[in-house]
Amino acid sequence: MARSGIQYSDVQHAIDTLLTRGDTPSVQRIREVLGTGSFTTISEHFRHWRTEREQNRDVPPPKGVPEVVVNVASELWREAQEVANQALLHYREEANRQVEEAQQLAENAEQLAANAEQRESALAEHFRHTEQRLEALNRELAASQAKEQHWQQAATEAHEENQQLKKANEALQQHNVALGQQHTTALKEQQSVWEKRLAQEELRNENAEGRLMAMLDESRQERAQEEKASQKRLQQKQQRIEALTEELKQNRGDLLKQQTQANQYAQQAKEQEQHIATQKERITSLTQQLTDAQENSKQQREQMKREREWQATMGQQMTALQQQLSELPASINVRERQLNEND
Repeated sequence: MARSGIQYSDVQHAIDTLLTRGDTPSVQRIREVLGTGSFTTISEHFRHWRTEREQNRDVPPPKGVPEVVVNVASELWREAQEVANQALLHYREEANRQVEEAQQLAENAEQLAANAEQRESALAEHFRHTEQRLEALNRELAASQAKEQHWQQAATEAHEENQQLKKANEALQQHNVALGQQHTTALKEQQSVWEKRLAQEELRNENAEGRLMAMLDESRQERAQEEKASQKRLQQKQQRIEALTEELKQNRGDLLKQQTQANQYAQQAKEQEQHIATQKERITSLTQQLTDAQENSKQQREQMKREREWQATMGQQMTALQQQLSELPASINVRERQLNEND
C-alpha cells in the first residue's frame, strides 16, 4: 500500500512535467521533480500511471493536438515504460538483496546472542569450579598453617628439652669430675696409709672388711638422693674412712670398685651424650619438617595468588562480554531503523 505522504496526483503532475520537458519519466526523475518521497511509493504510483496509460492507449488524443506531438508522446511513453520496467526490476533486486542482508544480520545477531549465552554459561560454570577450588586451597592452607604452628611448637619444645638436657649433662659431668677427684685424692691418701699399716692390720682386716662392706652398702642406698645431699654424704664418708684408716690397709679391692663406679659414671655420661645426640637429630628432623612445611605453605600461597589473578582476568572478560551483550540489542535496533529508512 502506498504511503500517504505522496499522492497519485503529485506523481501524475511530475510525469506531465517530465513529458513536457521531453524527458523520459522514471522513478528517480519523478523523485527529483517532487524533491521528496520514498522510491516504493513513487514506484507504485508510477506503475498505476502506466497501467492507466496502457488502458487508454487506444483512446484518441484530444482534438487540436498535432500528430507529431502524439507520435512523440507515444514514443516517449514506450521508452518510459521500458526504462521504468528496468528501474523497477533493479529496485526489486536491490530491495530483495537488502531484505536478505537484513535477515542474515538478524540470524547472525541471534547466533551471536546464543553463542554469548553459551559462553557466559560456560564462564559461570568455570568460575564456580574456580571458587570451589579456591575454597579447597584455603582449607589446605589453613591446615598447613596449623601444621606449621604445630611443628614450630614441637621444635620449640624440643629445643627447650635439649637445653635442659645440656644443662643436666653439664651438671652431671661437673659432679662426676668433682666426685672422681675427691675419690681419687681420698683413695690415694688412704692407700698410702693402708700400705704402711698393712702388716699390722692383717688380723683385723676381716672385721674391717665386713664393716667396710656395710658402709659401702649404706653408701649405695644413700646414692639415690645424691643430687640433694652429695656434699654431706661425702663428708660423712670421709669421716668414716678416716676412722677406719688403720683397718683398711688391704682395701685395694675397694679402689677397683670405686674405679668401676667411675666407669659406670663415664658410661652414664656417654649415654647422656648419646641421648643429646639423639635429641639433636630429632631437632634437625623437626627443623627440616618445619622448613618443608614453610616451603609447602609458600607454594600454596603462590598458587592462590595465581588463582586470584586468573579469577580477576576471567571477571574482566565476563564484564566485557556482558557489556557487548547489553550493547547488542541497541546495535540490532539501529540496523533495523536503517533498513526501515531505506525502505
